Formats: sequence, structure tokens, C-alpha cells
Amino acid sequence: MPRPLDLDPDRLFPSDPATRSIARTLYSEVADLPIISPHGHTDPEWFATNAPFGNAAELLLAPDHYLFRMLYSQGIRLQDLGIGGHHADPREAWRILAENFHLFRGTPSRMWLDWVFAEAFGIDVRLDGETSDLFFDTITDALQRDEFRPRALFDRFGIELLATTESPLDTLEHHRTIRESGWQGRVITAYRPDPVVDPDFEGFADNLAVFSELTGEDCTQWQGYLAAHRKRRGFFAGMGATSTDHGHPTAATANLSPSDAEALFDRVKGGDASAADAELFRAQMLTEMAGMSLEDGLVMQIHPGSLRNHNRQLFEQFGRDKGADIPTRTDYVHALRPLLEKYGNEASLSIIVFTLDESSYARELAPLAGHYPCLKLGPAWWFQDSPEGMRRFRLMTTETAGFYNTVGFNDDTRAFLSIPARHDVARRIDCGFLAQLVAEHRMEEWEAAETARDLAYTLVKRAYRL
Repeated sequence: MPRPLDLDPDRLFPSDPATRSIARTLYSEVADLPIISPHGHTDPEWFATNAPFGNAAELLLAPDHYLFRMLYSQGIRLQDLGIGGHHADPREAWRILAENFHLFRGTPSRMWLDWVFAEAFGIDVRLDGETSDLFFDTITDALQRDEFRPRALFDRFGIELLATTESPLDTLEHHRTIRESGWQGRVITAYRPDPVVDPDFEGFADNLAVFSELTGEDCTQWQGYLAAHRKRRGFFAGMGATSTDHGHPTAATANLSPSDAEALFDRVKGGDASAADAELFRAQMLTEMAGMSLEDGLVMQIHPGSLRNHNRQLFEQFGRDKGADIPTRTDYVHALRPLLEKYGNEASLSIIVFTLDESSYARELAPLAGHYPCLKLGPAWWFQDSPEGMRRFRLMTTETAGFYNTVGFNDDTRAFLSIPARHDVARRIDCGFLAQLVAEHRMEEWEAAETARDLAYTLVKRAYRL
């Protein structure tokens, strides 16, 4: 017999009955607040065309590197999952997930998917090999109905705003289609300049040539290159963007003289820069981008500390973002100092810093954000986007940076249906954390309720200038 799937209403709340009761009350105040998703990687084409999603595997498995990363670790071939353009029968790919769903016990992926199964599709049994076809057919059949089209789900989930992330080389045609469609859903873009900022990015020199064509600037010359960024940032802002995003290997920044910066650009523009020059150029460009954010008001997000494409064989076979990125130790105190020496006291500048290195929370990031007016802390991210990761983030940052030098929650996902599940987890964890402070008489319950609302809704709107 299939095992039942039942989401406990008190899941993730503290086990102590009195504290749990406080958490339950706090959660009731924020559970139904609109979702602000200010940073993520969903496909804007979904909302532009509003075409039905194809099937369960296409929607829930193929875009989710959390899932196929775990499956790959157990020796399952990505080809058999239909990843990276490889053809695989979607029903059989789904069966592989179902038969191996036990691998996800204790992981956030299990929680997110159980929420999707139960809340989005009304399935009341657990996924395993026996129920694989039931799940595949139930989900796939539902996706053909109008109420499961992308825009309908957007509205059903209570999403007030969703931001995608695009390269400066993107024409943003899907965002234009959304704006011209008359649909009231708010989907905006974010400026992610890595392909034309990182000399180690594949095709960097060719990307600069396309950058020149798009902007009418000579991107083989330093001043033309900077002018091209200003033009594209303006174009993105005109299409709704309120933020930029920078996925550098480290948090290094630099503050070179104009002549030294120009000489450095001349060394890297051909796409064959030394490792030292590539790192210095990325560092200088973070400072340049901070200056441009002062000019145009775009919020700056720095997402450092991932050694991308660690599995080179997998990268060469399947491309970027296929689950082989690994966190590294990251220095912020020294790395950010050149940028902060130039712009750190600018209260009108907003820089949101993320980390994959939890050891930096209390030692570096909380003290930095607790001092510099321009800095805010992004939430527990990627490998730490989990109940315990969120708790550790609050425990290690709150006493130094407080709640109000953080920016609420963002889901940073490619998996559209996981968005409400992820926000629900964050709200439950924050309510549990606040309930503990109330139970210890460190905060009044009315303060906790106000703070819970701010963490779920107000802070993110303020931080991302929405």
C-alpha cells in the first residue's frame, strides 16, 4: 500500500510546546503574505508565452540541479534524466527520481517537493517506485489545464513580484512580451554581467564583440566598454530591473587608477588573460559596478565563493549549472576593503552580500554589515538554503547586524513550483527563531509579529527598491 503524504501544520516549529505555540501564532500573521521573489533564475519565456508545461519531469526534474546533483552522486547518468539537451523518455526519467526519492530524506529538496505534490497537485501518497506512474500522470495531466499554466500558477501562489536574471547580451524579448501582453503579473529582470566581466567566462572575447554590436560602443577600448555597461544597465532598468548580480569566484575588489585599469583591460580583452589579471579585472569591475550603481540606483548583489564547474568532464559534456559547483572559503574583510574605502560610507548605495562560507557570518559579514551604510546581508544561500542553514544564519548574524541589516528571503531558484515552498520554509524558520526570543523574554510578542512581517515582506521590498 502507498504510504500517506501528510504535511504537518506545525512542521519546522520548535518542539517545546510553549515556544511552538508562539511560533504558530506568529506564522499565522505571515503565512498568507504576498511572495516577493527578487532574485532567481526561472525562465521568462514561461510567462511570456504562457504555454502549458510539458510533463512532470520537464517541470520538476530537468531545471532542478539540487535533484540531479544528488542522483548523479549515486552513479545515475545525467543522460538518463534528460539533462543538458540529452533525450530521455520523461516517464522513465521520472521513474528514476521516484525509485531514488529516499536519497532526499532530511534534505530541503524533499520538503519542497512534498509541498509541491500535496499543495499544488493535491497528491496524498508518497513518491516511490510504486507510485511513480500515478505521480507522473497526475502532474502531467494537471499541467494541460489552464489553471496550471505559468501565469495562473503565478497568481495562485500569491506572487507579487518575480525577478529573473539575464546576461547583458540578452535582448530581453520575453520581458518585452510580458510587458506588452496586458497581464498584471510583475516579472522583472536583473543585470548579470558575468559573460562580459569575467575573462575566464567561455567566449569572453566574442562576448565583447557582441556587446559592441548591441550598444554601438567600441568594447575593445576601456571607455567604450564602460559606456556599453552604462547603456545596457539603462536598458535593463527600463525593462524593470532594480538590481545587478555578480557571481564572481571570490569577493575580491580593487580600486585601480584610471590608467592602470585601462592597461589591465588591454591585457584581458583578448580572452587569454593570466589568472592573476583575470582576478584583478573582476575585482576592479565590482568597484566600477558599485560606482555605476551610485549613478543609476540599481541595487548590487554579490554572490561569490563558488568554484564553478568543479567537475570539468561534466561541464564539457553538459555545460554550466549542472550541479558541480562547490563552495570555497571566502574572505570579505580584506577582499571588500578597496570597494568600501571608496564607496562604503555612501548611504544611497545598496550592496547585498551573500556567502557560501558560513564561517564568515559572525566573524566578517555581520560586523561589516553592522557598520557600513551601503552593506546588507543576503539570506542563507544555495547550500545553506535549508532549515538548519537558515537557523545558523540568524544565530550567527542577528546579535551583531540585527534583523534590519538583512534583506528578508529570496529563493534563487530555477524550479518555479518550489518558490512558494521555499518561502514557506523561510517564514516558518523565522517565526520559530522569533518565538524563541519571545519565550526567553528577549522580545515582546508584538515586536516579534512586526519583525516576522518585515522579514517575510517589508525588508525585501525596501532592499531591492521595489
